[in-house]
Formats: sequence, structure tokens, C-alpha cells
Amino acid sequence: MQIGCHVSISGSIDKAVDNAVERECSAFQIFTRNPRGWHAKDLSKEDIANFKSKLRESKIDRLATCAHMPYLPNLATPKEDGFEKSVKTLVDEVERCSILGIPYLVTHLGSHLGTGEEDGIKRLVKGLTKAGQTENDVMILLENTACQKNSVGSDFKQLGKIFNQLKPAKKFGVCFDTCHAFVAGYDLRTEKKVKEALNEFDKYVGIKNLKIIHLNDAKGDIGCNLDRHYHLGLGGIGEKGISAIIKFANKKKIPIILETPIDNERDDFGNIKKAKELA
Repeated sequence: MQIGCHVSISGSIDKAVDNAVERECSAFQIFTRNPRGWHAKDLSKEDIANFKSKLRESKIDRLATCAHMPYLPNLATPKEDGFEKSVKTLVDEVERCSILGIPYLVTHLGSHLGTGEEDGIKRLVKGLTKAGQTENDVMILLENTACQKNSVGSDFKQLGKIFNQLKPAKKFGVCFDTCHAFVAGYDLRTEKKVKEALNEFDKYVGIKNLKIIHLNDAKGDIGCNLDRHYHLGLGGIGEKGISAIIKFANKKKIPIILETPIDNERDDFGNIKKAKELA
């Protein structure tokens, strides 16, 4: 079982490995930079060496690590300057992952800002394709969305339409977020419903392209479009559905990343413990 959570890089990027080990992770996700700004501090040779060294010593499989794009980029935006900045950030992040030896970079698909799904998807595909031309082995993972207003890629059929336009194919994969799928209308509350949803995902996107699972319960109910992650088993999906997804991931050897809250109810340690119980 490869399971972990999103961990902080506060202090220096190698601290992420310390945080993952402390939480008994066998997988983890990071931001390689401040996720709330456009500027990225250069990775020093010392930081890179320390990150790689600690990762080797931790015995966490490098192939069970991923990075996530920062929040500001919008690859579906009609604003020309915003689109160019977003694509540049994506290309930069791919390069940063390559330098660190991180194999996967998860990206949100963006908002068309009211200009229509078709135009938004054209821009998204254009931006992703440009980033896919980088000469390294980092794979860009498309994350399904929660079906918020003006978003693209929440529907598996549409996600597959986007994914299948991307070249070269070896540079792209998918990250499946359980909270996003549930609030977008896919029932994940029972083993039977999970199987049905994953069969539909396989039909349009392909399970073979699924490289990371973001395992999150949902604060809201099915189809509410509210992107609010919640503690495993305590939200709208519940224990039966979360358990079925974990068992599927383990069977397929897909790393699981938790992006659950930290509050008085439960923290990272508690949610990882719960996931292991539900396995």
C-alpha cells in the first residue's frame, strides 16, 4: 500500500521528506514553491541534493511522489497574458520536478471564465501540449474537477476528450480526486457504485492512465459542486465508498495522496491511520 498526504516544504524543500516520514507515509505530494504567488525561488544545489538524499534514505519509492501546480495558473483562461504566464509556470514546474526527480506533476484544468467549454478546452489543450514538449520524463497529470461554474474536466467523457488530444501521450496521465468526482455527481458511497463510476472512467479516460488518486471525503453531498475536502469516512462519501476506492488503488498499485483538513476533528496522522484501517 502506497499512501501519504500533501506535506509542507516550509524551511526548505527537503523538509517535505521529514514530514512524510514523521507521518509514516509511503507516498507524498508537495508544492515545489509558494502556491499562492507567481514568483518561484530557484532551487539551490544544496536543497536538491538534500531532497534526493533524504528521499533515498526514507525508503519511500520515488515513483510514489508527486508535485502539485500552484493555485494562480489558469490554462483555460481567455486572457492572453494570464494564459502565457500559466503555460510558463507549468513548463517551469515540469522542469523543477525533473531536477528533483519527482515523476508526476498534478495540474488543475482551469476555468474558461464564461467564454464556453469548447474554447476553454482548446486553450487548455494548447497549453498542455506546449508543456508536454519538455525533454524529460516528468508526466503531467490532469485532475478531474468538482464541476464548479465555468470549469472543464469534471465529466469523465469530457476529461477523456481533453486527455485524448494530448501529444506525446507518454507525457500525460490522470489524477483522480474522489471529492471532486462525488460533488460533480458520481456516486461513490458503496462498493457497487464505486465500481460503476470507475468503469465509466475506464471507458472514457482509461484506468491505465490513472497514476495518482487524491483520496478525500466530501464536505458536501453528491452533485453539490462544492469543492470542500473532508476527513475520510466522515463526509458525504463515507467509509464504505472510501474503503472500496482504497482497495481498488491497492489492487492496481496506484499511490494514494490525502488532501484532507487539519482541525480539531482529525489531522494528517489520524486520516492516514483511518485509511489504513479501511484498507
